[in-house]
Formats: sequence, structure tokens, C-alpha cells
Amino acid sequence: MDNKKYTTQIIIGSLLLLLLIGVTVLLISEKKTNKELVQEFQLDKEDLENQYTDFVKQYDELKVSVSNDSLSVLLEQEQLKTQRLLEELRTVKSSNATEIRRLKKELSTLRKVMVGYINQIDSLNKLTAHQKEVIADVTRKYNNASRQISSLSEEKNTLNKKVSLAAQLDAAAITVQATNKRGKEAKKVKDVVKLKINFTIVKNITAETGERTLYVRITKPDNDVLTKDPSNTFPYENRDLVYSIKKYIEYNGEEQNVTVYWDVEEYLYAGAYRVDIFSGGTLIGSQSFSLK
Repeated sequence: MDNKKYTTQIIIGSLLLLLLIGVTVLLISEKKTNKELVQEFQLDKEDLENQYTDFVKQYDELKVSVSNDSLSVLLEQEQLKTQRLLEELRTVKSSNATEIRRLKKELSTLRKVMVGYINQIDSLNKLTAHQKEVIADVTRKYNNASRQISSLSEEKNTLNKKVSLAAQLDAAAITVQATNKRGKEAKKVKDVVKLKINFTIVKNITAETGERTLYVRITKPDNDVLTKDPSNTFPYENRDLVYSIKKYIEYNGEEQNVTVYWDVEEYLYAGAYRVDIFSGGTLIGSQSFSLK
């Protein structure tokens, strides 16, 4: 009887030992599994943080490439949202599988939104590039047209100048005769009482007909101009010149002989004198003469 009881105790003890060993092994295995899961959750969290951080940086890059104000505001809002979720993720424990899964789902949604923005920006950039090409083409055509207009304007100005030159009067065969008080040619400068100036207005069918005003300047050897009144002036090349004689003629386009006189009332001395004839603001003839 005692042997039977002893055997039973041994069997029960063995079973208990086996049970204890099994529980120990199970606990060790479960602890190892939990440790591996925690490590896996930690890696998932770190990877998730890296992805969120990359998204924040990508929004910075996208904002730089966008010139559209409305789109820039939307990108800023999405970036702030991504930044907020990243901060939430950093405060979540690695073991909180529920929050990790939620933030993974949020990241998936953010990815779809970003892809949409990237496509939209790409379309805008293509449109902008096309618009730049159109603007460049229009600018090129405008510049070409401007150059053509400028060239035509220069040609027109040149032609106008040629027409203007062709239409100007021309004084030729200019002669100056110094006479004494008897109306004869003066031999000495002290005897000169009048200067008789003859010239011919050349035929010009392109010149405008009608009344013309001629200005005659007689210049002494010292370059002083003979004049009866210093206020007797006419415009020439943006300045006023003093004239000696003013003469009106009726021009009909044909050759016309003109004579004007200068009454000597001032002291004249020997030397080289010059006569210049002007009309319409243009010098139309010059001639030098000497008094001895």
C-alpha cells in the first residue's frame, strides 16, 4: 500500500514538473515574441516617421516650383496637416498598434493628395511653358515688325529728306558789285556807297510755288554781319541769325533773277567779304568777294 502511494506521488510530481517546464517555456517564448513584436512596431514607427518627414520636405519643394497663389495656399495647408500628424506620431508609443495603423492610413491618404497636387503642378508647368513659348513667339514677331517699321520709318525719313532737298530753292550765279556815289564801280573801298548783289533762283519744278522770303547776310572780314538793326533776325538750325537784307519774291518754279542792294552807312575796310543767302531755314547759296 505504501509503495503504491509513493508511486502515485512520484507520478504527480513528475506531471507537475513537466507542467512547470511547459509553462516556463511558454512564458519565455511569449516574451521573445512580444520583444520581437515591439521591435517590429518600433521599426514601423521609425519608417512611418521618415515617410512623414519626407512628405513635409516634398511640400517645401513643391511650393518653390509653384507661382499660383491659390495652389500655394493649398500646399501650405497640406504641409501643416502633415506636420501635425508627424507630431502625433512622435508622441505615440511603438506598442500602440491601433494609432500606428491609423497614422499609416492617414499617410496613404496624404500620398494620394500629394500625387494629385504633383499632377496639377505638372499640368500648370506645361501650360506655363506653352504660354512662355507663345509669348516668346509674339515678342519675336513684334520685334521683327518693329524693326520693319523702324526700317520703313528710316527709309521714309531718308526719302522725305531727299524730297525736301529736291524741293529747296537754289541760288546760283551770285555776284557782288561795289558802286560809288555816281553808280559806277568803286575802285577803292573808301568810295563804296552801295553793294549791288545779283543772283539767280534756279528752276525747280518740285519746289513749292508762291511767296518766298529771302535773307541775305553780308559778312565782313572780321566775321561781323552788316545789319541796320540787331533785332533783324531769322531762325536757322535752332538759333537766330542776324540778316543784312530781307527780300520777298513770288516764286513760280521757273528760273528767276533777283537783285538786292545794301546802302553803306558804316565804315568798310579792305579785305575778304562773304554773301550768304537763306530761304526756308536753309542756306541756298554763298559767294565771297573782296574790297580793296
